[in-house]
Amino acid sequence: MRGGPATPGIAYGVEPSLSAAEFRRVLLSSGLIARRPGDDPERLARILAGANLIVTARALVPERNLVGVARVLTDFAWCAYVSELAVDRAVQGRGIGRRLIEIVREKTGPEVAVMLTAAPGSEAFYERIGMPRLPNAFRFDRES
Repeated sequence: MRGGPATPGIAYGVEPSLSAAEFRRVLLSSGLIARRPGDDPERLARILAGANLIVTARALVPERNLVGVARVLTDFAWCAYVSELAVDRAVQGRGIGRRLIEIVREKTGPEVAVMLTAAPGSEAFYERIGMPRLPNAFRFDRES
């Protein structure tokens, strides 16, 4: 689903220098903070530094507040892993998450497969936007 309409009142962009503090705020407002090292600013900074594509959504009023982020690890040739897709609960349901994924697909290009691991309870969102489930995915969980 590429080229969808912009979300009224939201500006989208690529922000490679997103701060750990802003990232933490959107993780908190989205409810994903419990699944991330939110009390470790240095680790959040390393998480951001390791990404090579960070797509953001900012509310135009007030003051361009960050309301969504997609953090991606990609080679821009074969695969892209969306490690975070976080949207502030106050603006969920307005197409922001869908648009962030569309922009990830636009920026990585048609040769690239986009993958992710859905947070528990968010599977229906990915089904609604037409993202197929993978029956053959595997992973080792982190130890800390």
